[in-house]
Amino acid sequence: MANWGSVLRQAVTAGIDLLSARGSGSRTRVARAGVRSAPTRDRARTIAYAPDLDGAADPGEIVWTWVPFEEGDGRGKDRPLLVVGRDGRRLLGLMLSSQHERGGDQDWLSVGSGSWDRQRRESFVRLDRVLEVGEHDIRREGAVLDATRFDRVAAQLRSRFGWR
Repeated sequence: MANWGSVLRQAVTAGIDLLSARGSGSRTRVARAGVRSAPTRDRARTIAYAPDLDGAADPGEIVWTWVPFEEGDGRGKDRPLLVVGRDGRRLLGLMLSSQHERGGDQDWLSVGSGSWDRQRRESFVRLDRVLEVGEHDIRREGAVLDATRFDRVAAQLRSRFGWR
């Protein structure tokens, strides 16, 4: 009689291996829930501040979704993203982190604290990696980043990564 726990673990491992191999030759990775990750310069778009808490995510809003770890091994976590644009029906977002050591890293920019974090910790937005997320893959709208802080992020995207 088969040990179903062992069989299930082998099937999951094989699936993760297949997904990892499929994306290993590409600069854009596909992960669970269709989240794609790409270098920011490769996704340069026009950026405009247009939040509207109407249930659809808009540039300037912070939304929550599952974000894969960079290792591409199928693991990840639910985290906030700052929506900075769209590519068709997919949202373009920059992930946020509350890890204070991000403060000294040139690829992370402080956006201060806000209601997207229950503990109101200082948050940092990652500038060098854009996540493409399907509209229906977001869990919820978290907050609106004020125009002044959004403009600081937009200025970095324009000057460093060719956004318009």
